[in-house]
Amino acid sequence: MSRLTIYQDNYTDATVISNRFIDEFMCTANDAQLKIYLYLIRMMSARLSTSISDIADKFNYTEKDVMRALKYWEKNRLLTLDYDENKNVIGIHLMNFAAAPSASVVPISSKFNTDNTDAFPAEEIAAENTAYTKPNYTLDELKAFKSNEATSRLLFITEQYLKKTLSPNEVRTILFISDKLGFSEDLIDYLIQYCVDRDKKDLRYIEKVAISWAQQGITTPKQAARLAGKYDKSVYEIMKALGKNGTPTQTEVSYIKHWSKEYGFTTDVIFAACERTVLATDKHRFEYADSILSNWYKAGVHHKSDIQSLDDSYRKTKSVKTASNNKFNQFKQNNYDFDALEQELLSN
Repeated sequence: MSRLTIYQDNYTDATVISNRFIDEFMCTANDAQLKIYLYLIRMMSARLSTSISDIADKFNYTEKDVMRALKYWEKNRLLTLDYDENKNVIGIHLMNFAAAPSASVVPISSKFNTDNTDAFPAEEIAAENTAYTKPNYTLDELKAFKSNEATSRLLFITEQYLKKTLSPNEVRTILFISDKLGFSEDLIDYLIQYCVDRDKKDLRYIEKVAISWAQQGITTPKQAARLAGKYDKSVYEIMKALGKNGTPTQTEVSYIKHWSKEYGFTTDVIFAACERTVLATDKHRFEYADSILSNWYKAGVHHKSDIQSLDDSYRKTKSVKTASNNKFNQFKQNNYDFDALEQELLSN
């Protein structure tokens, strides 16, 4: 096959990217890290200012995602962050690849300090454990990992679970979980199954779960199953039905257990209450759902079909009360002749 010659027009509006960045850093970074770094280069070239919130809005990330990306590049010595006396980020120094300071600084606008001052507590950022930071594995390390027979089998199984071919960066994630976190093949297999069963097939999510397990000292599938069994799948489904994400709090779990264990409601009844709750309010949803289910319990609801009967009964009762009120008003109007009453009063 003949080689291609690539031509470039003489742009005046262009952003220059180091070849070393492309060769050594681009292949190991995730999408968010790449986009944010390239955007910083572009802003620096144009001598434009930006902010954490602007970057988040630009790429539809959270501000915490942006901070993670910045901290990633800082650890790789491609930039340094400037802080004020309150530990708020006020500047970003983009470094050259010899880690020598550059004169170019992308300023952070002051609205980073005012829009969301508690979004990134300095203590939370500083508390990130570098023991769980994914290394920049080389291509040789990656090839050696993939050439291992057991590893090759594990990667094949992972691709079957995720129903896709793993990218080099995703393979690095599996290598990180195996090498850095020390997960056995059986534990990685269980980890992938665990996440896929919860409809979470993103390797970044899987990596976060792996780090969480490592921090809790999980080393075997049995330990992981015991931890996962702390909350069964229905808990997360009810959380989702109420518009909640993430790990449930103890209070939220106690509500759910109360509905299912003490009231004896099946999940379809609880989901019906959740649906009405979401339509009614966006605040204190667990309390609102609890009031609905409490009333249903007192009314003798046992199955979802009972809810319809209860609703029908309520509508009939309301209709009778309305009709009764109308008859009362009509009775008063028909039994008093106000004209005659006025004449009688005038004649006295």
